[in-house]
Amino acid sequence: LELFMNWAPITVTNFVDLVNQSFYDEIFFHRIIDDFVIQSGDPTCKEIIAYPGTNPTCGDNGSDDTIPFETNENLTHINGAIGMARGADPDSASSQFYICDTPQHGLDNGNRTLEDDPGYAVFGVVREGLDLVQLAAGVPTTNDVDGDGPTPRASGGPDRPIYEVHINSITLREYY
Repeated sequence: LELFMNWAPITVTNFVDLVNQSFYDEIFFHRIIDDFVIQSGDPTCKEIIAYPGTNPTCGDNGSDDTIPFETNENLTHINGAIGMARGADPDSASSQFYICDTPQHGLDNGNRTLEDDPGYAVFGVVREGLDLVQLAAGVPTTNDVDGDGPTPRASGGPDRPIYEVHINSITLREYY
């Protein structure tokens, strides 16, 4: 991954601080939409009993701190872009992030269909391993908490992976 400290310093600093706290270790990607994004960063999205029958609120949580929305004209949702997930409030991003499986310029600032929606903050890009993102994006999904059909998680899916795709750990290295 390459993180763009010069163009998204608040967002990158937030992500790096969480990585340094091992916040993302053993968290799985709770939202997967092929040809769109894979999303992670909810600390409650860890295997509890048997995946996917985990915490039913998995995907609804984040870190305790939110950051202000940050955008830069140099950052766009290209294939492999890394962005911050957020709620309706542009300043509600905390720890959840996504990686684009294909270009998603409709998420960019200025390209949103809602008048007051500034888009989503890109802060990095996958430079090596995009094939792993594509493999993760191709995992079958469901919209059921337990994966067998009777208990819907939320409307609008399916987006919860049937097979666990998790982050073992994230290690930072500086390159000059």
